[in-house]
Amino acid sequence: MIRTLLSFTALAFAVGATAHAQAPAPAAAGAYPNKPIRLIVPFPPGGGTDILSRLVATKLTESAKWTVVADNKAGAGGTIGIGEAVKAAPTGYDLVMGQKDNLVIGPWLYKNLPWDPTKDLTAVAHVAYTPVVIATSVNSKYKTLADVVTAAKATPGTITYGSPGNGTSIHLAGHLFEQAAGIKLSHIPYKGSNPALMDALAGNVDLLVSSLPSAMGQIKAGKLRPLAVTSAKRSSSLPEVPTVAESGFKDFDVSTWYGVFAPAGTPAPVVTAINAEINKLLATADMKAAIQAQGAEAEAMSPAQLGTLLKSDYAKWKGIVEASGAKIE
Repeated sequence: MIRTLLSFTALAFAVGATAHAQAPAPAAAGAYPNKPIRLIVPFPPGGGTDILSRLVATKLTESAKWTVVADNKAGAGGTIGIGEAVKAAPTGYDLVMGQKDNLVIGPWLYKNLPWDPTKDLTAVAHVAYTPVVIATSVNSKYKTLADVVTAAKATPGTITYGSPGNGTSIHLAGHLFEQAAGIKLSHIPYKGSNPALMDALAGNVDLLVSSLPSAMGQIKAGKLRPLAVTSAKRSSSLPEVPTVAESGFKDFDVSTWYGVFAPAGTPAPVVTAINAEINKLLATADMKAAIQAQGAEAEAMSPAQLGTLLKSDYAKWKGIVEASGAKIE
């Protein structure tokens, strides 16, 4: 239903021909990158976006011998970090990790954003996609998703679920599940993944709806019981956990994706160079395993493919956000 740096002999000429009019081009042929690259993380430390961003920065530094530094710029559902990337000089030294929350959903919630993700950013490289997981504390009385549905139908609105925030893709995945199951749950929005996770572990909320990377550590530790994943097929990270569709809700499919973006006007040769290095990294067994360990699936794309994905989801989620009635806290 719904669905995540190098040398050129001729770089100086190509950059000069395509660079943004107000942006300084990379210094010289073969010189890019000649200083650290910043990867803006638009969410707080510890969440799924932060985990994958730091993994990309670390592995890219190791494999390409570049200096890539993750920089958390959290706030307003991830839109503050995106805004900082949009305003940066389009030289390839300021990148941002984008995903559904900050690029596809945020613009329909924050009506006065001074940027358009389809116009003010350049798609660089898709990194991974991941299902949402519906989970509960191991001490919870709910053993299966069917248990939750039965209880919710008996006492509508009494079962609570925590999410990383109002209007996030995680919240909306919970909303779509309510619609599919014909039940009413009580949504408790938090300011990030970790606070929601901590309250779920403590039993302060009945359920946790979370990105799999954010919840994976506690699932592996045996403290969080996964009830279902929201993707069309089971996650290879948790093959024993059924999908929502397998739990009785045919065709249910909600996933999120993560991708690297740059300011609009970033020279095409630089975009191509970064894309090639990230795709090369994603093809390695080590990186695939590291991403899978976080509950996500590595998936490489060309810049054009990622750009098409962004535009398609941006148009599609407008109606979902409006129908959900999601409001900014």
